[in-house]
Amino acid sequence: MTEVSDREPPRRRVPGPARPAPDGRRRPAGPGARPARRPPAPRPAAPRATAARQIRLGSPRPRLRMVSLGLTLVLIAFAVRLLQVQAVDASTYAAKAEQNRYVGYTLTAERGQITDRGGVALATSVDAYDITADPTLFKRKQLKIDDGPEQAAALLAPILGQEQADLAEKLRTKGQYVKLAGRQTPQVWKQIKDLKSALAAKAEDGTGVNVLAGVFAVATSKRVYPNGDLAAGILGWVNADGKGGGGIEQKLNTLLSGKDGKIRYAQSGGRQVPTAGSTETPAVPGSDVELTIDRDIQWAAQNAITEQVRKSKADRGYVIVQDTKTGEILAMANSPGFDPGDLSQADPGTLHNWAVEDAYEPGSTAKVMSMAAVLEENVATPLTHVTVPNRLHRGDRLFKDDIDHKTWYLTLNGVLAMSSNIGTILATGQLGKTQAQSNQVLYSYLRKFGLGSYSGLDFPGETKGILAAPQDWSTSQQYTIPFGQGVSLNAMQATSVYSTIANGGVRVEPTLVRGTQGPDGRFTPAAKPKKSRVISEKTAKTLARMLESVVDDEAGTGAKARIPGYRVAGKTGTANRVDPATGRYHGYTSSFAGFAPADSPRITVYCAIQNATKGSYFGGQICGPVYKQVMEFALKTLQVPPTGTKSASLPVTFTP
Repeated sequence: MTEVSDREPPRRRVPGPARPAPDGRRRPAGPGARPARRPPAPRPAAPRATAARQIRLGSPRPRLRMVSLGLTLVLIAFAVRLLQVQAVDASTYAAKAEQNRYVGYTLTAERGQITDRGGVALATSVDAYDITADPTLFKRKQLKIDDGPEQAAALLAPILGQEQADLAEKLRTKGQYVKLAGRQTPQVWKQIKDLKSALAAKAEDGTGVNVLAGVFAVATSKRVYPNGDLAAGILGWVNADGKGGGGIEQKLNTLLSGKDGKIRYAQSGGRQVPTAGSTETPAVPGSDVELTIDRDIQWAAQNAITEQVRKSKADRGYVIVQDTKTGEILAMANSPGFDPGDLSQADPGTLHNWAVEDAYEPGSTAKVMSMAAVLEENVATPLTHVTVPNRLHRGDRLFKDDIDHKTWYLTLNGVLAMSSNIGTILATGQLGKTQAQSNQVLYSYLRKFGLGSYSGLDFPGETKGILAAPQDWSTSQQYTIPFGQGVSLNAMQATSVYSTIANGGVRVEPTLVRGTQGPDGRFTPAAKPKKSRVISEKTAKTLARMLESVVDDEAGTGAKARIPGYRVAGKTGTANRVDPATGRYHGYTSSFAGFAPADSPRITVYCAIQNATKGSYFGGQICGPVYKQVMEFALKTLQVPPTGTKSASLPVTFTP
């Protein structure tokens, strides 16, 4: 058994650090201690002067903190701005970028042609250019000069025919697109393009500035009229905006103009970026319009009326040629006319189709309607005797014929042949038991013949004339209206009256358009015109024979309208004319209306001349020859042969 002592065990001695010996060496730490390393040899002491110049460096930490803080603030600012651009104002900046990068313009649709009935072009379109510019390319930033717009305007003004100041103002406008001139010829654009190339060459070699670098051209079309002033009153014109400004161009503008397209593309420096792509909606061309008129007959009518207006020194005149069976207008000529392709030279007073816009009192050509009422109501026949005194007192007026005469003993046929005002008053007075009843009956026939209503052409500016209700006729009107004074119409309405008689008493609304041909090449005929019976076929044939007496009989007033080989029916007219400037009677309206062949009618021709001031003013003298010239040409053109029958002359006078 081991005995345990109650004394503490002896502590182990831990050697302490060696104390340095007096000689500087370390002593051993104790038994088992490693010998101490020999200390390095002492360095020689530095000179005191060197120790004095030694500098201690400051701590870099404060400076690093300031730089870090600055960078942090900059990054925060960038982050805030980025957040604003990409999140808060993203749509606004996107829109601005889109606006500045992309440009677009309208692709003008090619306007449809207008042709005559044979397909001959009367109005067509040719290649042209809209001269445009990008105003941003004329600023100092681009050209390095201050007067870029002025220099460019000085070069363009004589080519475009515009004022330099106006062009300079356009080039200084805001935005990236401005039209400097529309529908310029290819020759105009070539001039600009050649000048632009010359300036570009100088800019490249450093001898000049290309002030036209921002001028461009957009392909479009220009309206031209190959036949000059032919049928100008019918055709109208196209204004600077490419829209119809009158006539058929205005009436059928939507159909002719088609539908414009659009193009949008990326650009840089005014040039299209090919790789950026583009969007385009193609333009749809307009439809072609085929008119009823015949170019050759139109030419003959226009020449004839122009020459007579010149000889008579008249204000104006018009001629209409109509197919009696179909109602189609073969010619509608006005004089003086205008060139729709050069309105700068036109008199504003000629920019009309006066044949439908001018309302005037027709005079004796209207007597045929009075005779139609008398015959249709069976109150008289062509052989009825009418005693015509030199003067006739009715109401508050004393009526007379164009010439003084002894008492005439005329048949009803003779009243029409010799164009007696008094005889017409006496005949129409038989239409009712009272004058008021006679007025009512006559009014109903005038309305059925188309007076007081639009003709059916639906032509821009057309007048329907003036026909008051019978209860509103003044004391004088109830006696003047039967012979064509106190009532007004236009030349188309007057033509239609005679075509109605020629067509066996059936009125066919006049037409100017045969049909249209769309971009797909499909032809669509015009709607058939409305028809209405005005008088019986018997009455119409009787009137035709009576109208032959006007031309054939030696006592008739229409001898100058005779056409060798053909039977001609017609009526002269000479009416007091109301001056549109004063509203008073001044001068005369001279007219002639008729159809041929009289026994198998095919063509109606109507001529009217306003205010002839030289030579004769009687309708038979100045309009009869025009009628003859135009009718002869139309009959030959349409190859209408003579019927070969002889006229059965009706007596003009009777022996009391």
